[in-house]
Amino acid sequence: MKYFFKNIAINFFAITIVLTSSTLFATTLKVGMQAPNFKLQATTGDYYQLSDYQGKQAVVIAWYPMANTRGCTIECKSLTEQRHLIRAFDVSYFMISVDSLDDNRDFAKKTGADFPMLSDPSKATAKAYDVLNLFRVASRVTFYISKEGKILNIDEEVTPKTAAEDIAKQLEILAIKKVRKK
Repeated sequence: MKYFFKNIAINFFAITIVLTSSTLFATTLKVGMQAPNFKLQATTGDYYQLSDYQGKQAVVIAWYPMANTRGCTIECKSLTEQRHLIRAFDVSYFMISVDSLDDNRDFAKKTGADFPMLSDPSKATAKAYDVLNLFRVASRVTFYISKEGKILNIDEEVTPKTAAEDIAKQLEILAIKKVRKK
């Protein structure tokens, strides 16, 4: 019995490390490449398509492993509570997972997310972005995409607690236009 529980603890620890680590699953997409288009449903019921933003606005896509897990909750709360940092820029931002729409709706409600949380249950978009890991969930990776649809930056070292601050810093570095205050 002792061996059984020890095995469970070791497996849980290994899975936790893999699900929270992004460096183990580096994407093959590169800066300068055209970002794969997608059309995914959000927790609001609306559909979002990357190509709708071309020529209009830069986009930030924050992939996350699984709704209602510790790291993902921390990341989502960062983007919700520090939204003003990101919204200072002329950019749209999304969080995407391979969770079902219902799971993401529950997650959005629990975290108070006031931005689109997209669901990719078919995993087709996760495959296109090359973020699907061995456990068939998305690795935690953030993509910065220009108005022209080109990948400007890929952050594979996301820190959930400072996600909003880090996104705002990166948008500043990438010289994304700021929103004018009225």
